[in-house]
Amino acid sequence: MTTWDERYRTGTYPQHPDPHPVLERYLPTFPAGRALDIATGTGRNALPVAAAGYRVDAVDQSREGLRIARKNAREAGVEDDIDWIQADLESFAYPSSAYDVITISFYRAVDRLPDIIEALADGGCLFVQHHLRTTDEVDGGPSGDRYRFTSNELLRAGLGLTVLHYDERTTTRDGTTAATAQLVARKSQGGRQSYPDISE
Repeated sequence: MTTWDERYRTGTYPQHPDPHPVLERYLPTFPAGRALDIATGTGRNALPVAAAGYRVDAVDQSREGLRIARKNAREAGVEDDIDWIQADLESFAYPSSAYDVITISFYRAVDRLPDIIEALADGGCLFVQHHLRTTDEVDGGPSGDRYRFTSNELLRAGLGLTVLHYDERTTTRDGTTAATAQLVARKSQGGRQSYPDISE
């Protein structure tokens, strides 16, 4: 089995991936403070979140991915704003109420989502994107369904939060077609809340 270190080393995974447009739209509305990027890879989310003024803990199991992410952070001028943590995400100990923003891209974190939500401070915001099972022809993401979400699985997992945005869609970027789900949610409660004004 090809390891993530090998994928990063051989360039079979993007070395400079862009953040998702949904994250870019909502990031200016998130509360200021401390951020956590889970499964940071080569820094897809950690870099723009740091550039937006956050102190970021970026966690990944891959030593090679973190090496590339550090290089990308130096080039982007945000190296001093990110703490890189190599850890097994299945057993990582999330600190309680520690983060104002948590981002996750392309890591199926549903089994750990209660711990991740617990790591959000009150009013903190969560962004998640991941691959979906689909009948569409796609060439992006895992080859099988095991590591993909089923329809609405991510939405159901986030229903203890205030859902600000959710969508499931098939898109083509840079010649790769993928089916993905995107969730933006806030750790808040109550029948009357404030909602960010997001221009599409």
